Amino acid sequence: MSRNATVPFFSVVVATYNRAPLLERALSSLQRQQWQDWEAIIVDDGSTDGTAELLRRFCTHDPRMRCYRTVHQGAGAARRYGIARARGQFVTFLDSDDEYLPQHLQLRAELLQQHPYIEVLHGGVRILGSPYVPDRHNPQRLIHLAECVIGGTLVVRHELFRRIPYPALPFADDAAWYEQACRAGVCIAWVSFPTYCYDRTIADSLCTQRGLLLTEAAP
Repeated sequence: MSRNATVPFFSVVVATYNRAPLLERALSSLQRQQWQDWEAIIVDDGSTDGTAELLRRFCTHDPRMRCYRTVHQGAGAARRYGIARARGQFVTFLDSDDEYLPQHLQLRAELLQQHPYIEVLHGGVRILGSPYVPDRHNPQRLIHLAECVIGGTLVVRHELFRRIPYPALPFADDAAWYEQACRAGVCIAWVSFPTYCYDRTIADSLCTQRGLLLTEAAP
């Protein structure tokens, strides 16, 4: 396993907002990774619960973790903020209510080393709960996650963000960025090993909130 004191293989961006009870699970799953050449950039998007104290504890005990706090602007802006501070060869994501299985980073690192022309990886998800989410183009219509790009599974070669900046959108920022990458002709690979645990059992997840908000507002 490659180690570099200044340039980690992965920068893991964690954007979080009022997820203190779940955030510890997510960060602990990162620490349990078989592949340990990573840094974490954790962006507290203006939480008002116990997130700050939890992050202080993690960042004090693990120097690979760097914590930042911003005014609440939404997930897209928080991820963009984290990407701007990443130092790794590849940038990936971990949503604060999800978790990695222990081999998650290892399998992706091996694939990227074997195929250095790949610029973007995605896929490889285990869904906990309902596999249906609101369509970002028509939130009153539900679509299966198999039709979606799940942002937490994205692994992006760092310099690609200079060509295709990450959008600071309040919703579906990952899908919007992925569409730009496709239009730009980026080399994208899909993986099947389901090592990203996407937790859809949380009642106030971002996708659920957005779907309820727009459905209730509809005439």
